[in-house]
Amino acid sequence: MAHINRRNTNRKQHRQTGRSELRALRREVPCTVGLLADEEDFAAMRRYRTFTFDNHQRYLRQVDALLHSLATQGAHTAVALFDPEEFVEYCAEAGLDPDTAASRGRFTARVAATGGAVVPYTGQPVSHLAPQLINTAVRRATWEYATMVLADLGDCAECGVDIGRASFDRASLILTHLIERAGPGTHHLVCSVPAPDEQLLAALHVERPDTGPARLDASESAEFVTVLAAGIALGGSGGVVLRTTGPDAPERLHGWRLRNSGLAPLSEAQVFSAYCTDADTGEPLSPEPGVEYRAGFDLGIEDADIHR
Repeated sequence: MAHINRRNTNRKQHRQTGRSELRALRREVPCTVGLLADEEDFAAMRRYRTFTFDNHQRYLRQVDALLHSLATQGAHTAVALFDPEEFVEYCAEAGLDPDTAASRGRFTARVAATGGAVVPYTGQPVSHLAPQLINTAVRRATWEYATMVLADLGDCAECGVDIGRASFDRASLILTHLIERAGPGTHHLVCSVPAPDEQLLAALHVERPDTGPARLDASESAEFVTVLAAGIALGGSGGVVLRTTGPDAPERLHGWRLRNSGLAPLSEAQVFSAYCTDADTGEPLSPEPGVEYRAGFDLGIEDADIHR
């Protein structure tokens, strides 16, 4: 009898050890959850019998609970933007039935693997995740479009120079000089460029300490440079705005317009007018309190001739 009890005890310990090892291994496996961020996308998925949700707000609460549950297990979790139209295209190309949970799971994994709109889950509520995902998707689409614009320009007929590449190099140089001359502080840059099919916008956050190199996100930097390069290559209108904050100093706004493959400083009055005029009606707007509107500063770069 004692022998049987010891054997049962060993089996129990073995099962407990197995479960413990499985939980430990589970923490090593990343997980991606697809999210239908808005009502329109949610409504599009309700056509499928196997998609059992019928209320978007309740669906979001369930996703919130799922993410929290995964986080308590110690799993690294990310959230991917689930686009119903791209899902249909993916299923058609892969020969999958879209009306299955397995197909939805495979599509979500593909979004994460191919660099789609994905953000890490760090405990933030779904109400914060949804706009993050949408913003990530917009940024990605803008970058892809600007990249396509540069690629389609080809080589200069006179000198054989790759116009897109030359414009990108020029934009990189401009950004480097802009950050260097902006000085210490927290900087937020916005580049706006009108393109043939849409208005391109790119934003870049930069932390510039008193000593040492500036800190900035590599992806944001690449997107900003690409949009600025598209503006340089197209040779049209567009511009850059710099907002700077620092300790014991008011916020400062500087502005430039695209000209001759570079950035020409706006005057203080032009910067003030750009920010304090309603773009739709032309009516004046009240200045932001505590903000100084200043002229753009010289970047110390000579004009370049980017052939088009």
